[in-house]
Amino acid sequence: MMAVAHDCRPAQASRRTRASARFIVELWGLAAYSSNRLNPDIASEVSRALAEDIGSGDVTAALVPASQRARATLITREPMVLCGMAWVDETFRQLDPAIAVRWLVRDGDEPAANALLCEIEGPARPILSGERCALNFLQTLSGTATITRRYADAVAGTSCQILDTRKTIPGLRLAQKYAVRCGGGSNHRLGLHDMVLIKENHAIAAGGIAAAIAAARRSSPGTPVEVEVETLEEFRIALAASPEVIMLDEFSHADMRQAVAERRRADSGTRLEVSGGITLENVRAIAETGVDYISVGALTKHVTAADLSLRFQPL
Repeated sequence: MMAVAHDCRPAQASRRTRASARFIVELWGLAAYSSNRLNPDIASEVSRALAEDIGSGDVTAALVPASQRARATLITREPMVLCGMAWVDETFRQLDPAIAVRWLVRDGDEPAANALLCEIEGPARPILSGERCALNFLQTLSGTATITRRYADAVAGTSCQILDTRKTIPGLRLAQKYAVRCGGGSNHRLGLHDMVLIKENHAIAAGGIAAAIAAARRSSPGTPVEVEVETLEEFRIALAASPEVIMLDEFSHADMRQAVAERRRADSGTRLEVSGGITLENVRAIAETGVDYISVGALTKHVTAADLSLRFQPL
């Protein structure tokens, strides 16, 4: 599953998308899972972004003659993992279907610095009006995919998977989760509706970890249950209740290894996830403790946009 797939477009179930679907089935035990769950509404996202930017009209593009045509080339100034082709295509399609976009790379590819990504040709005004919106999507999603690839590469060769979280840009959750897939990571829950995740305050309010897990089984039968624990004592209570996943929050490496050993001795099917304090410097060591998953909020929260440049030429 960690192998790079160069076709991770949202419009079809690519190798990486299918691999992520298998991962979710394996992780949560949901045989009915379909990769179609991750289907960003690209048209609506682009429409909102264009309306926000253009408003009542692009008064600067209006300075250009309506008949003027142009060609633009898009390059990356740094190595990156590409993600967001469909959002760029949709931006220019909504502004003027006469604009042609020709891609030289695909989502999931790793172009080098100064590589040509695509060529755009058509009426000059809508190209100018759509430039910023298109690049905003592409630089943000490519930034997410790029940092995800770094984390995925860091744990390559282990059995551990890198997961995202719900710490996403409002309105772009599915887009960013798609970018995580393009980078080689896998998706955690999409929202509050598709999985029970019992954290400290939930457990306190429900009467304890075991009581919270039992309540989850009653209230949401068939829904996967994960519980967060902060100590080995809490871990043992949770393990006895057999949730699908136990999240080890801020555990030391020694305690992670101890939890893995106790899970093995119990012959439990519960998976172990690590969260909190994850960096590129320590993620490999964490993966080597034997845990199954590492969730990294920074993939979608601390986004460093890819450095892109659009070069414009009138025709």
